[in-house]
Amino acid sequence: MSVGIGIIGVGFMGMTHFEGAKRAGNAEVVAIATRDPKKLQGDWSSIQGNFGPRGDSLTDLNGVDCHSDYQDLLKNPRVQLVDICLPTDQHEKVALEALAAGKHVLVEKPIAIETAAGQRMVDAAKKAGKLLMVAHVLPFHAEFRYAADIVRSGMYGKLKSATFRRVIAPPDWSKDIADFRKLGGWGIDLHIHDNHFIGLLCGTPKQVYSRGILVDGLVNHVCSQYLFDDPEMTVSCTSGGIAAAGLKFAHGYSIILEQATIEFDAGTYGDEWVVNRPLTLITNDGAVTNPEPGGGSEWCSAFADEIQTACNAIETGDESPILSGQLALDALKLCHAEAESIRTSKAVDVR
Repeated sequence: MSVGIGIIGVGFMGMTHFEGAKRAGNAEVVAIATRDPKKLQGDWSSIQGNFGPRGDSLTDLNGVDCHSDYQDLLKNPRVQLVDICLPTDQHEKVALEALAAGKHVLVEKPIAIETAAGQRMVDAAKKAGKLLMVAHVLPFHAEFRYAADIVRSGMYGKLKSATFRRVIAPPDWSKDIADFRKLGGWGIDLHIHDNHFIGLLCGTPKQVYSRGILVDGLVNHVCSQYLFDDPEMTVSCTSGGIAAAGLKFAHGYSIILEQATIEFDAGTYGDEWVVNRPLTLITNDGAVTNPEPGGGSEWCSAFADEIQTACNAIETGDESPILSGQLALDALKLCHAEAESIRTSKAVDVR
């Protein structure tokens, strides 16, 4: 039996979740909510993101309840999971209303801009006895899922060192994200992916030391060193939105374990997706291999896996550690600690 999903907000991420749910084995989009009358009629041709196809002018909404007011979606008895794909500053209000209506919630990342808002969302989910899940999709991308599985399995010994990179040029492809101030800065909107993934692999660091660029008090670029209880474990990341225009996006990692090293690096150079270093496993016996991490090959495959994981959690009642609202909140707290470290030029306590 499929979990009934109601999507609030039909922009690029709403469309992506809609397509991902169609590919998930236990999900069905039963309702959408948008104020755009054309989108309610299935004309999604105005939707375009920085990956994937443009929206279809003849989107099939057969069997989908279409609401112009999201309050009607919250009252819809067919909806078990409210999927919030609205701008970040609207996450808290709608999530709290959905939880109060007795619905489980999946909200796009980041959980919020301010930690107090994220804490209220986590607390409300506990009070309601419902799941609050945050759609951090990075761990569902094949190369990152592979790395997380290897590290957490311990099959090559404990983690010794990890370096991450996530950079973009100032985005001119979307008016919605051109001004990073509306998003909490790139230290939240972009770099929170890394903080979430580091939390998943390593747990919460005790301190963070960061250098970088603040604009209007918000992180525009950051280079961080994460300090854990193990003084020999080194974890660092560089992220921000100051790359040259031709480097639209790049991410990657180098992870060193006791008995192996895992590397991956790719990005959009000009208009071409370039894999500088495919997923590579180097082991202490001298072998160098390129594992096939599996996963779907479609543009929204990682989102399909994410939504299926959310629906699995609803069916079993067991929270997914990847989609945990608390983990997402901890990642947000870490982003604010980095901004404080840049301001003060000191290591900042996180725990």
